Amino acid sequence: MTLAKSFDAWAQQHEQKGVERGIQQGIEKGKARLLQRLLVRRFGTLSSDVVAKIEAASSRQLELWADRVLDAPSLDDIFRA
Repeated sequence: MTLAKSFDAWAQQHEQKGVERGIQQGIEKGKARLLQRLLVRRFGTLSSDVVAKIEAASSRQLELWADRVLDAPSLDDIFRA
């Protein structure tokens, strides 16, 4: 394999990883936005602290909180440990 072909293969792999990373970030941002919408609909306006907490959360944490939206009696119960 020539150096040029090796570089092209590396560049394609690097580009694919960047695309995959971008897709994952987009998915997480969508989860955060949907959770915010559900919480606003259920509990009313969210404080900036709650919004910041949601935006900083991992995908796994967002999913856990989203699972609690239908059953939690209060906003605090959504974020309990």
